[in-house]
Amino acid sequence: MRYEAITWGRMAGRLARHVDRLVPGDGGERLKVAVDGAPAAGGELVGLLAEQLRDRGRPVHVVDTGDFLRPASLRYEYGKEDPDAYYGGWTDHGALWREVFTPLEPGGSGRVLPDLWDPVRDRATRSPYVTLPPGGVLLLHGPFLLGHWFPFDLTVHLRLSPAALARRTALPWTLPAFARYETEVDPAGTADVVVRADDPRHPAWTGLGDLGSD
Repeated sequence: MRYEAITWGRMAGRLARHVDRLVPGDGGERLKVAVDGAPAAGGELVGLLAEQLRDRGRPVHVVDTGDFLRPASLRYEYGKEDPDAYYGGWTDHGALWREVFTPLEPGGSGRVLPDLWDPVRDRATRSPYVTLPPGGVLLLHGPFLLGHWFPFDLTVHLRLSPAALARRTALPWTLPAFARYETEVDPAGTADVVVRADDPRHPAWTGLGDLGSD
């Protein structure tokens, strides 16, 4: 896999141009974009991409999977440091399907729940729904996004080497979960675009490749 050095800003701009071209001419559909990666990979790209898309006149709604966690009684059923539970049991994937993806299907209402659960207070956030109009873009970011059959139109994976992941991860007990993800899903081989983020000051990416000229 070949990588090209690039800045986060230039990367966001090239991705935004590509996403903009993916919107059908009638603007009737809403696009779903994933930025997949461990928390240690950082979230700079998400904010920059959202800004670039808005500058191009695209409505954007950003969703963090950290706002769609399950209640503590379910997350911590096997203890607070269980990597298998972290991998498959912390995020409420059913709620993401129900409250985020289904409303964005063709002919859907576009009414998306921005967040579901406050993990600090361990209770529902009760946030009001927001409407993503036709031609808008959903940016969903968080770990372990690939492999759930979510209907993404574009997937970007922020890749960290095992050494960088171990060095930068604040919760070392989660490392086996990321190793499992690599084995079971192969995110670098699955994503449309892969970004090497070992050094956050000097990212590199695979480019858009066969996805089309930017």
